[in-house]
Amino acid sequence: MSSKLFSPYTIKNITLKNRIVMSPMCMYSSLHKDGKVTDWHITHYATRAVGGVGLIMLEATAVAPEGRISYEDLGIWSEEHIEGLSELVRQIHANDAKAAIQLGHAGRKAVLDEPALSPSAIPFPEMKMPVEATKEDINNVIASFREGARRAKEAGFDVIEIHGAHGYLISEFLSPLVNHREDEYGGTAEKRYRLLEETIEAVKTVWTGPLFVRVSANEYGDNGNSLKQFIDYSCKMKEQGVDLIDCSSGGVVPANIEIFPGYQVNLADQIRKQAGIATGAVGLITSAVQAEEILGNERADLIFLGRELLRNPYWAYSAAKELRTEIERPRQYFRS
Repeated sequence: MSSKLFSPYTIKNITLKNRIVMSPMCMYSSLHKDGKVTDWHITHYATRAVGGVGLIMLEATAVAPEGRISYEDLGIWSEEHIEGLSELVRQIHANDAKAAIQLGHAGRKAVLDEPALSPSAIPFPEMKMPVEATKEDINNVIASFREGARRAKEAGFDVIEIHGAHGYLISEFLSPLVNHREDEYGGTAEKRYRLLEETIEAVKTVWTGPLFVRVSANEYGDNGNSLKQFIDYSCKMKEQGVDLIDCSSGGVVPANIEIFPGYQVNLADQIRKQAGIATGAVGLITSAVQAEEILGNERADLIFLGRELLRNPYWAYSAAKELRTEIERPRQYFRS
């Protein structure tokens, strides 16, 4: 029986063996506040590669030390990070998967002793007051993403994703709920897009491989960005050469979100159809039949799995069995 989930997918210069992507999930496992890869990261990510995932995407990896969510985050702000990240890529490749990295800056949601940056001096509820970013701060952030992308290329990653979701810095600049600026980086939807626009252009000066952007396509807040606005933004990203929109939601402001199986799939579906760009679906996707339906009905191009891969790193094998599809597995596991 043929399966869309287990069919190859080519994007720019790489081909994934299947449509399963490990969604970026922070592990908070770096030691000594240094942002370096540890044995935990090697075991965690390599295990999912052994488990049959086509694309392994690392957690949000900070492009600047002040851009960490916590002191335990992975980092890519220094040349010293390249060695550990290279070994992580080697382990993923050795187990027949492609490697991706999500580059991020936490913005006002950084839980550090240092001042947190934000487009406007508006705190996330029950968190400390952030500092409004100056033009110099903004230029430094853009340069940090560019240098992070350069280091990611040196480390051997196949895909880069820019984190523009969940109320972190780029997401904050996009959102009228947080961005109250009246300069060239705020005041209109077009100006709020400028930080992401300039970040994409900066990354492209050092990176020619597949480029994804994760967005919160529903901000769950009155007067926040609508799905229509993110369709417009996705059209802009397509024009800039972004290859895929990773369609998540929330995190910009506190919200009571009604969740149900596949609750974010419609976002990927609408952006894919109306912006004409490839999308990734994520959010309470747990079964093979569910994933197959999303792909078969052309509602998304890739399936991002998060918590399900924490529960079962070998989900791909059980999914193939459920779909009655034969897939390659490590020779060491043939007896299974």
